[in-house]
Amino acid sequence: MSNKNSFLSRISRRFKGWEGFLLVLLVIIFLVNSSLAPNYLTVKNQVNLFILYIERIIVALTMTFLIINAEIDLSVPSIMGMSACAMAYYYQNGMPMVNAILIGIAFGLAAGIFNGFWIAIVGVNSLIVTLAMQISYRGIARIYLEDKSIGKFPEWFNFIGQKNILGPFPLSVLLFFAFFLIALIILQYTGFGRRVFVIGNNKDAAIYSGVKVKKVKYILYIASGLLSAFAGILLASRLGAVRGDLATGYDLDVITMALLGGVSIFGGSGSLYGVFLSILIILNLRNGMSLMSLSGHFQKGVIGALLILSVLGPNLANRFTEWRRRLKFRKQQQESCE
Repeated sequence: MSNKNSFLSRISRRFKGWEGFLLVLLVIIFLVNSSLAPNYLTVKNQVNLFILYIERIIVALTMTFLIINAEIDLSVPSIMGMSACAMAYYYQNGMPMVNAILIGIAFGLAAGIFNGFWIAIVGVNSLIVTLAMQISYRGIARIYLEDKSIGKFPEWFNFIGQKNILGPFPLSVLLFFAFFLIALIILQYTGFGRRVFVIGNNKDAAIYSGVKVKKVKYILYIASGLLSAFAGILLASRLGAVRGDLATGYDLDVITMALLGGVSIFGGSGSLYGVFLSILIILNLRNGMSLMSLSGHFQKGVIGALLILSVLGPNLANRFTEWRRRLKFRKQQQESCE
């Protein structure tokens, strides 16, 4: 009974804060979109939303880990494009599709190792490294494909991103939920996850307490490179073709998904529960704007505004909570004096 009460207490505390606000915002978006399209809340439509953004959603998981760790990876969309372009190039030049996929994954692994070396080992600022490599990896993608488009992949490859295998769910959506569950367990319930939080909160304190900071950061960037490559290949499977500009601009959505979910831009705090709510908000908000025939440029502006809100909102909420706590404490002191 006490364990049940403890669990309910944790849920209650969680939804009294920023995640509670996100839940209310999501309900409002649902209501508005439902008024625009009566069949909006059907399972099929919600699954279609996930399919359209599944690659960005998958990459948002590792981005969450990195930002909690007080780092960032702006090269994610370029790694996605580079890996997919490498895969398509080698397939077009006679390599078996399975081997070409492994080549694409290897490109992502190499990118993660390279980024991790300069950030975790050498100590260069992650913003500088990943911004530079965003340009470089995109250049490699362009070198492979130039302005060409490569398609006509094997039917089984296109099946991965386009065909349903369990009810209305394609393999890519099922993979996301599997990745989400694994990420949730690692971040919230393992020693590695606790070290990610500790380093993000205070790196110097983590070093003095014996945490292997460089190792943790290196692992995170390798994971980011691998998952970005995997997402890029899923994107190629869903679209059925690859171009040199594949996944361009995805970083805005990916970073917003993490920050809007309550992950602090300064590191040290956040949860995947909030990130999942922010994913639902962004997917449904974009879909609602499409129902209202708003342009893609306008939609980007709204997502940019959400990014600002995601940085300011949790900080203002924390300050308000702290103000209430101090007010309550002063009131208790005054009552005790009387």
